[in-house]
Amino acid sequence: MQTSPETRARAAGTGGYLVIDLAALVANYTQLSARSGQALTGAVVKADAYGLGAFQVATALYDAGCRHFFVAQACEAFTLRPSLPADAALYVLNGLPEDCEASCADQNIIPVLNSLRQIARWADLAKTRGQRLPAVVQFDTGMARLGLSSEEARALAAAPDTLKALDIRFIMSHLACADTPENIANADHLAHMRNISALFPGLPVSLANSGGLFLGDGFLQHLTRPGIALYGGAPNDAGPNPMQPVVSLHVAVIQTRTVPAGTRIGYGGAHTATRETRLATLGAGYADGLPRSLSPRGAAWHGDIRLPIIGRISMDSLMVDITDLPEGTLADGDFVELIGPHQSIDTIAADAGTISYEILTALGRRFYREYRG
Repeated sequence: MQTSPETRARAAGTGGYLVIDLAALVANYTQLSARSGQALTGAVVKADAYGLGAFQVATALYDAGCRHFFVAQACEAFTLRPSLPADAALYVLNGLPEDCEASCADQNIIPVLNSLRQIARWADLAKTRGQRLPAVVQFDTGMARLGLSSEEARALAAAPDTLKALDIRFIMSHLACADTPENIANADHLAHMRNISALFPGLPVSLANSGGLFLGDGFLQHLTRPGIALYGGAPNDAGPNPMQPVVSLHVAVIQTRTVPAGTRIGYGGAHTATRETRLATLGAGYADGLPRSLSPRGAAWHGDIRLPIIGRISMDSLMVDITDLPEGTLADGDFVELIGPHQSIDTIAADAGTISYEILTALGRRFYREYRG
């Protein structure tokens, strides 16, 4: 007999269950691929695919046709590489520490080279091995985070022999303000990237992240690199989110009680009941990725009824006001919605004063996880 996720979560002894919809993930990838036009569409799967499981996510995306995967650190690439077929390109956005370059070359892991020193080291390894090693070169077009400066770009272009030992797959940069389409910095990034591209004629270009895919055809170039949009987050702040939700989270009620007006609730007595109040304590807290800053602005949901978080969120629990529910509606072991139809990852992020990226990547491992699709 098939059991419900609630039953499986209880049997696993967890405080809640997280459902990850791989069919929705693939639908988002398909939509973003269509937006990419003639450009290839990659996938950013760093930070364990934004906390949702790099193995499961990358496997689903590979089956959907994705062949370009991006992680941030070499350790992530070492973990994921055995799960991907040989024709999948796996890139390390932060570049490679010197002591792991040989291992990456052995495992067909491709560095994003962010400095002249990184380029020189990777080229030296290629010469030592007598093979052209694959690489990506990143340029800083206005974020001041990673990549070669304009001066370094000109110096590299003036010394073409520097790159001869390498198989440069493409050159890239990263958009700092793509989530705000009206920001003039987006046009500045594009103009800067076009100037750099002119220094390296014939090399493919990658520029568009999730937000960049919605800025216009000029940003698409040869390879797009969506991240948050794959996972259901809004790619920008311009209107309704066009992406399908990928995650839902339900948390268990572990106790209910009724307290009189004047009762101080939670650590520090941060909330004082203004009326007789029925409370439900839920079995998840900031150790599970529910930010402490959600109190007192956030909420859970039962059906269409919003259940405000009251008092401070604890490490392993939080409290919600269930007074507006008919008595007896919720009991120990029942579940309420934290992320789902009534509350997206962007909504909960706004209530917490943060961004959807932080919500997703923080979701803890104590939840029962179920993959669908």
